[in-house]
Amino acid sequence: MPRPRVVLLHGLWMHAPAMQWFASRLRRDGFDVMPMGYFSVLESTESAVARIVRTLDRQPGTHLVGHSLGGLMAVQAAARSRVGRVVCLGSPLAGSQAADGVASRVPGGRSLIGQHRELLLRGAGALPSGIEVGMVAGTLPRGLGGAIARLPSPHDGTVALAETRIPGLAAHVVVAASHTGLIFSREAASHAACFLRGGRFTEMAALAAIA
Repeated sequence: MPRPRVVLLHGLWMHAPAMQWFASRLRRDGFDVMPMGYFSVLESTESAVARIVRTLDRQPGTHLVGHSLGGLMAVQAAARSRVGRVVCLGSPLAGSQAADGVASRVPGGRSLIGQHRELLLRGAGALPSGIEVGMVAGTLPRGLGGAIARLPSPHDGTVALAETRIPGLAAHVVVAASHTGLIFSREAASHAACFLRGGRFTEMAALAAIA
């Protein structure tokens, strides 16, 4: 029986290798995983999403897991292709105060945020109809984003918990991890695998993270 396919999408200022640890955990849980790169600063949102969609179209039903900006990209791509389920890791689906803070308060901040600034500021909007989207959010406040944007607590150092909640999510779960720490969290990986298999998070996923 073929292993379910998953495309992993990294976040801002990262590249595909950043998701290798997370990929290894999903492979251990029985998935065929492909970390996919895009240019998180220099490439337009339309160009990046179009490339993701072309990859998804080659194997309909592929699942998506995206960290931070990658989750926003995953939602955009899911609206344009026949995908399985989508898991977002700390993605600011309601818009990013930290991105706004960097763009407006840090010298050269608009260039640092790059071509996906509009997507980061506005968030996902309405989630695509008929697609199950789950969110794994962190609450360990380690990161400069919290200081620059004065994020409301709880937050993961970059994204406030409130920014990870929008109407239409199939499930939402919280883990004790920072924003970057989400892609190295056993608990987050186990929750992601659980949602990809069945469309929900369970306590058993948290227990599996200890193994």
